[in-house]
Amino acid sequence: MFCGVDEAGKGAVLGPMVVAGVSLRNLHVLDRLGVLDSKLIPQKKREEIFVTIQDICTCHAVYITPGEIDEWIPRESMNMIVARAHAACITALLPETAFLDACDVNEQRFARTVHNLLRTPCSVVAEHRADLSHSIVGAASIIAKVLRDRAIHDLSLEYGDIGSGYPSDKKTIQFLSEYIAEHENPPPCARASWSTVTGLLSARAQSSLADF
Repeated sequence: MFCGVDEAGKGAVLGPMVVAGVSLRNLHVLDRLGVLDSKLIPQKKREEIFVTIQDICTCHAVYITPGEIDEWIPRESMNMIVARAHAACITALLPETAFLDACDVNEQRFARTVHNLLRTPCSVVAEHRADLSHSIVGAASIIAKVLRDRAIHDLSLEYGDIGSGYPSDKKTIQFLSEYIAEHENPPPCARASWSTVTGLLSARAQSSLADF
């Protein structure tokens, strides 16, 4: 049994990070789907492949909320948080070999970190851009991306247009700026420990002092 694991939303300032794992015995089944890095596939096609992957693979997803990230970041790195979620997916799927998209600059170190977190025997292979070189990691990338996109869609129903949730998105920054200006605190869906949020809070405080 093989599995692939990838994440979506690691660098986002809004919404959860989603780490997804998929497993199956015959990797060639995925090759025929044209599975690639989820970011390279149009949304409609991604949704279609998502359904097919769920039909032919065993899937497991771990959601890490903004509140959990804010709680854990003072004690451990983001890479360790990702590694723990990768290990949770592998533990749930019980493969003999796991292929991971390495979020650490050192691929071997990330593989060792995840391996040391496992409770069952498993060969762990971590590579940068593994979603391009291993179809099973590409499949995990699609599962993670679609699930995170759905979470962001749900948040947009509550808050209005929040953009993609990433700091590089002008809509996301506009939403955060306006929310903080009105409420003097970030929304619950934001990672309050992120520099994007602390910077906006600081700017808001300076503006209030100037007004005073």
